[in-house]
Amino acid sequence: MSQGFAATALVALVFLVTLAGCSNDRQHGDLDKKMSDARTRPQGVIEPLPEYPAAERFNYSALALRSPFEAPVVITGDEKVSGRAVSAPDQSRTKEPLELISYTSLSMVGILAKGNQMWALVDDGGGKVHRVRGGNYIGRNFGLITNINRREIEIMETVPDGKGGWINRPRTMAMEE
Repeated sequence: MSQGFAATALVALVFLVTLAGCSNDRQHGDLDKKMSDARTRPQGVIEPLPEYPAAERFNYSALALRSPFEAPVVITGDEKVSGRAVSAPDQSRTKEPLELISYTSLSMVGILAKGNQMWALVDDGGGKVHRVRGGNYIGRNFGLITNINRREIEIMETVPDGKGGWINRPRTMAMEE
């Protein structure tokens, strides 16, 4: 037991010597002076943020037009445009988020199903995934989702026929592998 007591006493002695070595105030005198000077210095005043007028709203009316990054369709009048003639789409309808993105940027990445209801998961090309179902609109050509199955989304787009009218054009978006 005397060896245990001696070891404990030795550890306590080393601890006390170490603690005494850390309390040397002469070492940090200049730091303490600098900190006290900083505390006694007067505090600054932060100016309030400037007030800016509210930005004017701008309605972008060219969403229904062809994207400048897609090749234009040249119609000479000799060819037959496939699709059924329909009335013009409702331009005043509030656009859904995926209608603001070009169809070529969108991709189907999955499905969700619960009972008879099925949703498709669509990546917008910017890394965000959206959940869509039948009746939602997608793409810039007034694409109405008509059906969703396990492998693809069926879409009916309403596009200009090149002669001042509108036609429906079927399109599919297949699941990416």
